[in-house]
Amino acid sequence: MELTISQLAERIGAELIDEVGAGDLVIRAARPIEAAGANDVTFLTNDKHKASLGSSGAGAVIVGGRLDGCERPQLVVENVDSALIEALNLFAPELTPVVAGIDSSAQVADGVSIGEGVSIGPGVVVAKGVEVGEKSIIGSGCKIGENSTIGANCRLDSNVVIYHNCRLGNHVIVQANSTIGSTGFGYSFIEGSHRLIPHNGGVVIEDFVDIGANCCIDRAKFGDTVVGAGTKIDNLVQVGHNVVIGKCCLIASLVGVSGSCKLGDGVVLGGQVGLADNIELGSGVMVAAKSGVINDIEAGQKVAWTPAIERREAYRIINSVMRLPELAKELKKLGKRMNDLEAAEDGKN
Repeated sequence: MELTISQLAERIGAELIDEVGAGDLVIRAARPIEAAGANDVTFLTNDKHKASLGSSGAGAVIVGGRLDGCERPQLVVENVDSALIEALNLFAPELTPVVAGIDSSAQVADGVSIGEGVSIGPGVVVAKGVEVGEKSIIGSGCKIGENSTIGANCRLDSNVVIYHNCRLGNHVIVQANSTIGSTGFGYSFIEGSHRLIPHNGGVVIEDFVDIGANCCIDRAKFGDTVVGAGTKIDNLVQVGHNVVIGKCCLIASLVGVSGSCKLGDGVVLGGQVGLADNIELGSGVMVAAKSGVINDIEAGQKVAWTPAIERREAYRIINSVMRLPELAKELKKLGKRMNDLEAAEDGKN
């Protein structure tokens, strides 16, 4: 899409400040400050990037308040992030639109309930007892197991697998190659071998959940594994059996949540965080990247390190650890001085 700066300001609800008379300049993309050119709009979310704006080639800038001395059109908005999302949507690549209907190569069992406007792509397999809500998109190669439910306005990208007896709410996105409802990792050592414990439960994904690519969410032994409404999960995340994740949580890439953990609402897990089994994180807990959590954490706490402890205490310990080489050198010097003093004392005697 191409829009003039004036048109773009109108579309994103911005106040246009144009002291250079460039309102008719055509904008074709939104880009970061350092990469933007004359036909791009850029954005400023905090003051630390303000100095870079002077050398930027951007045709216009989205800002949260008027900038003095800015020699380019300014699109002043209340929330820069919200306006940037709007701009990125406007300038998104124009792809072939999805067409409603069932591809001829798809295998759909008799009696499957399919809502209006649903698109089922090539090579899809839909088992008996499945329900698919209106306007949902099932990408190529997906497989949906018996008696599972897909809500309205969902999108399953290519090669997603939904096992049997799983329930997805409305407006759920599952990116390519993710698996929902696989058997959990639960074994008992009996008579000299590990025997798999049956997992007869299901998975419930509530409304407006986004799940990244190559994620695995295991089914429960009993009841359901649950992902709460509005939660966003990055790529390559493992969620174990009987886990309950609250609403509006953020879970970054490479996180592993062991079986039967409970996360409150608004929990944030940084990249590569690992949670031991059967622990509970209260609402609003934030866990720094690469932390290992082995105990329950009360609501609102911010933790880091392995094992995860209160963030400021963790940083003090880490700073001390980083100083160990320097302290070792000082200790070596002190040892030499002690030896020299002892030798001198022995010489007097």
